[in-house]
Amino acid sequence: FKKAGVNSLLMSLWSVSDEATDMMMTLFYQNLIAGQSKREAFQNAQKSLRNDRFSAPFFWASFILLDGF
Repeated sequence: FKKAGVNSLLMSLWSVSDEATDMMMTLFYQNLIAGQSKREAFQNAQKSLRNDRFSAPFFWASFILLDGF
């Protein structure tokens, strides 16, 4: 993806439940649309996920943001 010109990748390092992934991505994009930077949007989405029923690191620690900017 990076060689193809993608500047940022939000991905998981291992398989996570669809429900946790849906929540993480929804929160991330809501935060981004609200004007947060990519980093803030990611961190706040992870924090919200941790405070929900997905508090175990298995669910929220799998996500990483690789950002070229």
